[in-house]
Amino acid sequence: MQFRVVSWNIHKGIGGADRRYRLERIIEVLTHLAPDVALLQEVAEDMPRSRFHDQPSALAEALEIKHLAFGPEHRFRMGGYGNAILSRWPLTDISRVDLTVGTRKKRGALTARAHVHGLGHERSLVLVNMHLGLAGSERGLQLERFLASHPFAHLQKRTPIVLGGDLNDVWGSLGPRYLQPAGFGRCGTLLNTFPAYLPVRPLDGVFVRGDLEARGISVPKTKLAKQASDHLPLVADLNLVGLEG
Repeated sequence: MQFRVVSWNIHKGIGGADRRYRLERIIEVLTHLAPDVALLQEVAEDMPRSRFHDQPSALAEALEIKHLAFGPEHRFRMGGYGNAILSRWPLTDISRVDLTVGTRKKRGALTARAHVHGLGHERSLVLVNMHLGLAGSERGLQLERFLASHPFAHLQKRTPIVLGGDLNDVWGSLGPRYLQPAGFGRCGTLLNTFPAYLPVRPLDGVFVRGDLEARGISVPKTKLAKQASDHLPLVADLNLVGLEG
């Protein structure tokens, strides 16, 4: 069964170049990409800069995606922002893994289990959305902590897992050093996603493990995608092995 995952740091709907808040640009780009699953970072909730919008619910409604998980990471006097998972399939077992290192900025991984249906059968698909820290040593510790966390550490090797997000992977080294030894494979080759208007760094990534096949990876470089956020979206087309429909 083929499906599409989009991983994107939407920068709270604020354009990377013009610094204007225009959530409708994010919505238009995502509508065109038509994801079955969206792993979104820096999604705002009730923040003044984002017009007090409930972005997780607004995005789910605009994209006509019924199932939503939201993990707030940063809370302020008014509102905050965090990670969101939007799915066309029901989500259960929603949880957050704390990846904060010492006194550094609060970080976490949002996880959920999607129940995918095809021709009368169902398979569960584990989804992981994370936003890692800015320091290289911090990112390594965060991935080690996640890989050792419950329930991830006890998942079977064939369990289909999609892990994506803003990994702040400046040199594209996190996959070979941490994720590949744990059985993950990068979807496609390294693609630059930051900054959106002239991408020179592969900060974002999508990795899979278990009964999943990567069929393609791309970074849309349309004018609107370059304007909508300070990151470009990463689009992964995948195949869930053993489930047709």
